Amino acid sequence: MVLGCIGRDYWRCREKSPRNISDPNAEDVHVEQAWKWAATSFIWGLLPTPPIISPTDTIFISPGQTTDVLLSADKGVGNLNSKEYPARVPLTVDHSLFFAITVGLNPCDTCLTRSRLVSAINNITFLLPTSLLEAHYYNVRGVFTDDFPAYPPIVFNYTGTQTANIQTNNGIRLYRLNFGSTVQIILQGTAMIAPENHPFHLHGYNLFVVGQGLGNFDPEKDPLAFNLVDPVERNTIGVPNGGWAAIRFRANNPGSF
Repeated sequence: MVLGCIGRDYWRCREKSPRNISDPNAEDVHVEQAWKWAATSFIWGLLPTPPIISPTDTIFISPGQTTDVLLSADKGVGNLNSKEYPARVPLTVDHSLFFAITVGLNPCDTCLTRSRLVSAINNITFLLPTSLLEAHYYNVRGVFTDDFPAYPPIVFNYTGTQTANIQTNNGIRLYRLNFGSTVQIILQGTAMIAPENHPFHLHGYNLFVVGQGLGNFDPEKDPLAFNLVDPVERNTIGVPNGGWAAIRFRANNPGSF
């Protein structure tokens, strides 16, 4: 049983047993709605009499509303790579990139402390530009350059002692990929100013998380443990605090991401 309360409204839900737990191939999944009721007169801390709960396969949620549910599944977790839904993980790589994710401190004449915190990848802090796609389509020069570095300008102990220079370079730099090319990116967290869990989202794509680890990525040893058979496929991941994540994808969705 899961029980919680928000203000004067209580929620209660329970798990329903499968209809046929002896069938290992059953794919029936039940969803039970967490019924909500308001206690108009009660002593704080005492629960009102719970309502009768019925199983359902539909839950109606209004904008801004939250709810709790329990899922009852009688089929075990299996391989994500199947004939019906194959995991098309790139086994060869056309572009191998290494992104060091850092936090820096740049000068700011209008700031109270004369400096501001910025984020950077490979020591490049992104500036809000005009539309990159329009600049590319109309061949407008001076908006961006296509020289984004594939690797950090200086190799250092990424998760070790912070370096003395924490200032970054500002720029609107792109890295160009040919349509259909395969890409591997090592996302390396750092200890610059403070280590943290970095969310990474690849707009317009799903990516395969082929590896993760703590500390500095080892290009000789860590790829040997990559999962190229049935890795997790998603569009957003969290780079571990003080660690790294390796992703692969195929560049088959033209655009600026």
